[in-house]
Amino acid sequence: FLRDCIVGDGTSYRGTRATTEKGLRCQPWRATTPHDHRFLPSPRNGLEENYCRNPDRDKRGPWCYTVDPNIRHQSCGIKKCEDAVCMTCNGEQYRGTVDHTESGTECQRWDLQHPHKHPYHPNKYPDKGLDDNYCRNPDSSERPWCYTTDPGREREFCRIRVCKKRPRPLNVTTGCFRGKGEGYRGRVNVTVSGIPCQRWDAQTPHQHNFVPEKYPCKDLQENYCRNPDGSEAPWCFTARPTVRVAFCFHIRRCPDELGAEGEPPPGTRLPGACRGATPPCLSPDCYHGHGEHYRGHVSKTRKGITCQPWAAQAPHVPQISPITHPEAHLENNYCRNPDNDSHGPWCYTMDPRTPFDYCAIKPC
Repeated sequence: FLRDCIVGDGTSYRGTRATTEKGLRCQPWRATTPHDHRFLPSPRNGLEENYCRNPDRDKRGPWCYTVDPNIRHQSCGIKKCEDAVCMTCNGEQYRGTVDHTESGTECQRWDLQHPHKHPYHPNKYPDKGLDDNYCRNPDSSERPWCYTTDPGREREFCRIRVCKKRPRPLNVTTGCFRGKGEGYRGRVNVTVSGIPCQRWDAQTPHQHNFVPEKYPCKDLQENYCRNPDGSEAPWCFTARPTVRVAFCFHIRRCPDELGAEGEPPPGTRLPGACRGATPPCLSPDCYHGHGEHYRGHVSKTRKGITCQPWAAQAPHVPQISPITHPEAHLENNYCRNPDNDSHGPWCYTMDPRTPFDYCAIKPC
């Protein structure tokens, strides 16, 4: 892989740019005319063809001798990787090629589990852009980061330029929510059970990282229900010390996401427990009773943690699996309730510190 941008002063640059910042063609390194010089090619120094290079660690980055007899050498003006592609908001959509952290440490590849074990394998998160070892933000942190190749330093943020233009949020609604409600900007500020929400700019009764100034695109105003991390629906921290977070499932879905008479749009796959229910289920993911017959595809917990596949043995060794409960439809990593837990569907989680959690599914 050849970068078209430089890391640091660009001494490691091996791209194929062969013109200077002013558009002059570069002189081949093996040539000594029109300009004689001492930087001749060797098997290891990367001085190939007439490509821009930085053999003397010039602070301005890669340069070359030019074919113009009157201009001996000139900088190539190659952008730093952190400036080549900018990021918007918190960088969840950043797909640039920065592969070093702020401290200059090289990033670990996402498809490797050493030196650091982690849950973010590219196959499990195909929409997160986890290519090679590039800085990404798969967990809605305040900005892109990566696991590092330093065994003593698990993960670090990356330095990436913020775009000047802030994008307009998609699916902005106030009286209802679309999709997962990431564009909900209404003023509901109590949970489904009536507990007031904690203000986003407060750290009591619950400490958290969702500080409004760190998430400027998420509209974390007052104590309104919001969805800054891509959870299943708008949520908030609660004002009750014993309940950290709760979903705001009482905010209705927008009518254009439901067909006539409150039925889901054509083609939506309803869970078995919702078909023919009275009253009808207004969401394709809800459950009756304790949810022991729930067969939907929600695979995140109420805290937004991704579920561990039922057949997997890591990060947690399960007591309940497709082998122990063959009739429970324990498919993939979908939320289920194989033991008839009175709190509803649950799953083992991909967070090593959270063995299991209940899922973001409401009763029908």
